Amino acid sequence: MHVTAKEKVAIFKKHGGDQKNTGSTEGQIALFSKRISYLTEHLKLNRKDKNTQRSLQLLVGKRRGLLDYLMNKDIEKYRILIKELGIRR
Repeated sequence: MHVTAKEKVAIFKKHGGDQKNTGSTEGQIALFSKRISYLTEHLKLNRKDKNTQRSLQLLVGKRRGLLDYLMNKDIEKYRILIKELGIRR
């Protein structure tokens, strides 16, 4: 996973509103995005790592589901989050 505890606190403080609000949709999407970027870089170096490739696909699917939920719930928060994280959608 390679996301340290300090990085998690910073992510949830920035996107979740509070460092203890780890269940917020925005915070979870930001955390998944951080993990996705790490796994993408790993796969650039290790092309035959099929386990990591599967993990990446599952993570992208989870993030997509949360993004769809956020879009249906609050479109303005969705647009702001997409812009901040630089997600193409």
